[in-house]
Amino acid sequence: MASLSHPVFGIECSLSGKTWRWRGGNMDLSAGSAGLDDIVTQLLLSRGVDRDDLARHRTPSLRAFLPDPSEFRDMDAAAERLAQAVMTGETVTVYGDYDVDGATSAALLILLLRGLGHDARYYIPDRLLEGYGPSGEALVRIASEGSSLIVTVDCGAMAHEALAMAHDAGVDVIVVDHHKCAAELPRAAALVNPNRLDEGVIAAGHGHLAAVGVAFLLAVATVRALRRRGWFETRREPDLFALLDLVALGTVADVAALHGLNRALVAQGLKVMAKRENIGMSALIDASRLSRAPTCSDLGFALGPRINAGGRVGESSLGVRLLTTLDPDEAREIAAQLSRLNDERRAIEQAVQEEAEAQIASQHNRAVLVLAGRGWHPGVIGIVAGRVKEKTGKPALVIALDEEAGHGKGSGRSISGVDLGAAIIAAREEGLLVAGGGHAMAAGLTIAPDKLSALADWLDAKLGRDVAAAGESRSILLDLALAPGGLTPELVTTLDHAGPFGMGWPGPKVAVGPVRLVKAEVVGNDHVRVIASGPDGGRIKAIAFRSAESEMGQALLHASQGRRLWLAGRAKIDDWGARPQAELLLDDAAWAD
Repeated sequence: MASLSHPVFGIECSLSGKTWRWRGGNMDLSAGSAGLDDIVTQLLLSRGVDRDDLARHRTPSLRAFLPDPSEFRDMDAAAERLAQAVMTGETVTVYGDYDVDGATSAALLILLLRGLGHDARYYIPDRLLEGYGPSGEALVRIASEGSSLIVTVDCGAMAHEALAMAHDAGVDVIVVDHHKCAAELPRAAALVNPNRLDEGVIAAGHGHLAAVGVAFLLAVATVRALRRRGWFETRREPDLFALLDLVALGTVADVAALHGLNRALVAQGLKVMAKRENIGMSALIDASRLSRAPTCSDLGFALGPRINAGGRVGESSLGVRLLTTLDPDEAREIAAQLSRLNDERRAIEQAVQEEAEAQIASQHNRAVLVLAGRGWHPGVIGIVAGRVKEKTGKPALVIALDEEAGHGKGSGRSISGVDLGAAIIAAREEGLLVAGGGHAMAAGLTIAPDKLSALADWLDAKLGRDVAAAGESRSILLDLALAPGGLTPELVTTLDHAGPFGMGWPGPKVAVGPVRLVKAEVVGNDHVRVIASGPDGGRIKAIAFRSAESEMGQALLHASQGRRLWLAGRAKIDDWGARPQAELLLDDAAWAD
């Protein structure tokens, strides 16, 4: 837990208005008081690991973290039904969501079934024409085309009407999801979701899983069911570990908390990804211009956005096609197409973001920002909501209004301590929304335009206290402090041993200083790049993204007059030059005198 007694270096209000505190104990290495061997232990302890559990978390493995899939409600029923379909040769269709979690979940089950000698069909709805989740019409049509079993992935937990239509049409549906559930569950052959309200203690403890993680557990359970039935007496069992690259990509891209099982899944999945055995994944890595093995950050900022671009502004099935193809030429073609669509997405996103941010000032007194506009592309509103959330420190809903349809499609992103998904479900039950759902950090909704003001008022009343509490605790939590000469590639490598890092398992924050800036300039799209030196003779490079117009950015650009600063952020290795060097991705800065 973070120490709240004394601000680090006396910094109570940084250039971004934050207090600096230690995440765990004091880790000031500037005087050489601690050795590198101590750092990983301290990082693990400060992220909530018990001292007697350090070994398991130092090298997270599936053997150490994987639960018995049977602990999850309906898991055995789902596995037995899927095993039956394999053994009897039934036609199976995997119905996936159009984002990365949906695409990787669908691809995982398709590759699983292929490894079992069974070719499955897939269906990915069009974001603009069909919206989120399974539609009854689509399920009935899939059944009429010959499928006797449909598996929905990353959707379906709240699809009561659609699943009722499927049941009436005589088709079995297995739901594999992780989104919030209501007390009343839709009618399905099995509904596997750790966030069921009636879930047991062990499974409920895995509510942070992305849908692709739940799909992997179903794969484990299905293979086990087939093994019990003697299916593998004359057949080779599929290599489930080979599917972990898909699990890693979907988990990170869906911003699932990287602790416990998720951390093990991603750690092992990155190792699988480095082998490039999945033809489509390999092409995606090449299209992302990565010449090394992907890192956790690459999954979220390079690979994931390209898969997402298909569902946002292109063809929704491109991600699944890429990740399941056996043709290298087709893989390269799809990966290149996704890269082009991602560039198009960026341009559309920028236009919507500018219009959305223009509305922020008029809502400065709101706890939750509700921003809406006509003509906004529904495929980028989630990204824009995330940008607005980061800029304001408040939960944000961005809604694309469609006059012809008579409603708006919205996407929201939240802050730690504020459960937006639960609030959206409650708002739907209050009659404020046509549809809506999600999880703590993200949500989606459909709303009539005349309900926008009422929704904003209701969210203020519902979440105002939680947002205020989160705002009062605005701090940057530091893991260690260094003199500039201590920021080395060796240190970065040591820090990485406590990874992989992401949501729920934050990357180490390093304070470097005091320093004087040798150079500060604006580069790219409003990024501020600096070179700083310290009294130890060390020099470091640092960059603050999208900060040129911020108070911190302006201070950095004018700090070359000689005033000393502390710099804080993530340490990484810059491997563009002839020799790798450590640099700092700036999150904050503060005056040292």
